[in-house]
Amino acid sequence: MIKATPFDFPYDGRLVPQHTALLVIDLQEDFLSPTGYFARKGYDPSPLRAILPAVNRLIAAARAAGLTIVHTRQGYRADMADMTPYEKWRHKRAGLDGTDILLRSSPGFQIVSDIEVAPEDIVVDKTCNGAFTYTDLELVLRARSITHLLFAGCTTDVCVHTTLREACDRNFQCLTIADACASGDLKAHEAALHMVTVEDGVFGALAESEAVIAALSGLVTAAN
Repeated sequence: MIKATPFDFPYDGRLVPQHTALLVIDLQEDFLSPTGYFARKGYDPSPLRAILPAVNRLIAAARAAGLTIVHTRQGYRADMADMTPYEKWRHKRAGLDGTDILLRSSPGFQIVSDIEVAPEDIVVDKTCNGAFTYTDLELVLRARSITHLLFAGCTTDVCVHTTLREACDRNFQCLTIADACASGDLKAHEAALHMVTVEDGVFGALAESEAVIAALSGLVTAAN
């Protein structure tokens, strides 16, 4: 089991690698680069970059233990055909007209080079904040008999939390990894983490990366 709050994960003590996936949310250039979308909106991307070492350690531990690893990327089609009038208005209001920021055709759409994406990893491209909305993520997870999800990435309060809530409503068992998630707004980050634990874990459990890595390493040792 993984030492977590408000209960150790998973609740029934059955952590099975073949039924568990690590979701790495939106660690893209547009959010982590000093010239990307996040920075252009006035946010400091350095807290997002600060979690990369922890995320890499988690990915390595998850890979060694045999977990499925899923990376998500957020962005619109190059022709913006999937962008609603409201989204186009927000795009223009943010001063992004005439740029390729948040478009799938842009370099900013790519996952940062600091994160190793292996050939066997799964990459899910999304338009919305939630990775289950208008994507094949749930189909992929169900096809692989995944029942437990570990969450890392950015931002804690928006795309991570939205996907977490979607997952909980689909009856996945969820664990958010506190120091492997980040936001440009510290208050929002802290509030999002706190929300996981209210009502005795309404959105699952919350753990630190070292506790997760220790548990995953224990599974490898036991298997050998």
